[in-house]
Amino acid sequence: MKPAPFEYHVPKSLDEALSLLSQHGFDAKVLAGGQSLVPTMNFRLAQPSVLIDLNRIAELFYLQPQNGSLSAQAGGLRIGAMTRQREVERSPLVAKLAPLITETMPNIAHPQIRNRGTVGGSLAHADPSAELPAVMVALDAKFLLRKSNCERLISARDFFVDLFTTALEPDELLTEIQVPALPANTGWAFKEIARRHGDYALVGVAALVTVDDKNQCEQARLVFLSVGNGPVVAEQATQALIGQTPSTKLFQEAAQLASEKDINPTTDIHASAAYRRHLARVLTEHALQAAFERAKNVSAP
Repeated sequence: MKPAPFEYHVPKSLDEALSLLSQHGFDAKVLAGGQSLVPTMNFRLAQPSVLIDLNRIAELFYLQPQNGSLSAQAGGLRIGAMTRQREVERSPLVAKLAPLITETMPNIAHPQIRNRGTVGGSLAHADPSAELPAVMVALDAKFLLRKSNCERLISARDFFVDLFTTALEPDELLTEIQVPALPANTGWAFKEIARRHGDYALVGVAALVTVDDKNQCEQARLVFLSVGNGPVVAEQATQALIGQTPSTKLFQEAAQLASEKDINPTTDIHASAAYRRHLARVLTEHALQAAFERAKNVSAP
């Protein structure tokens, strides 16, 4: 099939793009990498009357340290919304300041997709099976949203509202992702299971843990994908980790809590809810083991 007729605009600046969004609002869609939007338009699942192509706006393509610091503990990372996923994957700066993102990127589709796909496009699309939304929630990232006359900063957790739904207003654009610095003694891990490499994951989990001087868990975050209408934060499992010394038993208990209490997966043609719970438990154990080992290079007894 072919897309329904639409007007096509190619703004050369962010101000011009925001002005177009202000004019057309609900009737417009923005084109970033196009890896999700173009197929849905071809199937006429999306029929915008106006398409605003962001690919000529140079000011939205960048990777920069916050505050000019290259220290993983002293400064965070700023990502322009139009930055290609492949550039993020290969960036030494990202590997240094946000290693969880670097670990996650190869799991996203295939290199051909990542060559065109953008970080902001994936986040704004808000697919519950996508990796980047869950990872940004785990990292406690903040998103800069802009419209013609104002801007606002919103947490990743508040940005994802429901299935394919975000806090973006019709005349608003996601322009920057701000990833805060990692605390000292913080470890990370990303694990997922897909039927084939490059397919959407049946279940995935992003883990961040911080240990104190006594090797006890000081902070923890576990965020799942493909088990709900968006990124799912495992509140009960992470609370069970706080103040505890890492151990295989602790990982098993937290994983059990996450799979039974924190998530509520559904059955579909790809997997049953019971199988997704099983995968969540196994992946959480592995993710916690890897994250705690990285946090202070201490293996579970």
